[in-house]
Amino acid sequence: MMNMFCLKMLLGLSLSVTVNAVWAQLPQDSRRAGGIAVIEVPLQTTTATFQDKPVALTISADHRYAVVGLPLDMPTGTTLLNIVLQDQTRQQLPIVIQDYHYREQRLTIKDQSKVSPNSAQLERYGREATEQKAAYQIFSPAPSAHFPSFIKPTAGRYSSPFGFKRFFNGEPRAPHAGLDIAAPIGQPVLAPALGKVIQTGDYFFNGQTVIIDHGQGVMSMLCHLSQINVKIGDSIVQGQNIGLVGATGRATGAHLHWTLSLNDARVDPMLVLQK
Repeated sequence: MMNMFCLKMLLGLSLSVTVNAVWAQLPQDSRRAGGIAVIEVPLQTTTATFQDKPVALTISADHRYAVVGLPLDMPTGTTLLNIVLQDQTRQQLPIVIQDYHYREQRLTIKDQSKVSPNSAQLERYGREATEQKAAYQIFSPAPSAHFPSFIKPTAGRYSSPFGFKRFFNGEPRAPHAGLDIAAPIGQPVLAPALGKVIQTGDYFFNGQTVIIDHGQGVMSMLCHLSQINVKIGDSIVQGQNIGLVGATGRATGAHLHWTLSLNDARVDPMLVLQK
């Protein structure tokens, strides 16, 4: 019969393997506007930049990767990732951006001010956009050598995919730079990955919002909340309750909007959710 010491050792080993396996997962490689390029780089790579912005570096199965967010307005064709090695050698690695078709979505908004804001509302939106942009440009140390695992932040169907070309009351607007999950008001919203709360607010378009820094320019923004349960500076773990689903800001109904940003590029959150 296995003694208690051996059992504890096996349980500890099993737990360690599970945790490491979770952290070792990489996003799906999808080299298109709004996608993610997962590019193997030399182990000696110390920094990587794309469009003059720092890029997340990670380890998986003893290989080193740059995880590059590709902006939604990225044209097709070949672009370059810049890396620097320990000996200060510089290299450029090609990224071929493929054509990708996003569908259209036409929505009716009852509050016309959320479609055509007045001057005071536009001024407010400008201040809020500047504040959020500053948050997206933060590049903090990674909490681990591995890319973080992600979970779906609330239960429900995907009601509006990433990248939709949007029309509000017939008027064209910017593409949908996040993922919407339909859910009832008051349903818990969970942190999709560990990190630190760097911004909260009640914004004109986004409603009550929480922004989480997952390290190395990887950010989650969770919007339209009815309640916020965290504050700026809080360190949080994956699955922690950060608020409740709502319909605040510009929303046609109760849902959670999740924006994922890598190196200040908004990307499809489905690419980091393990199928």
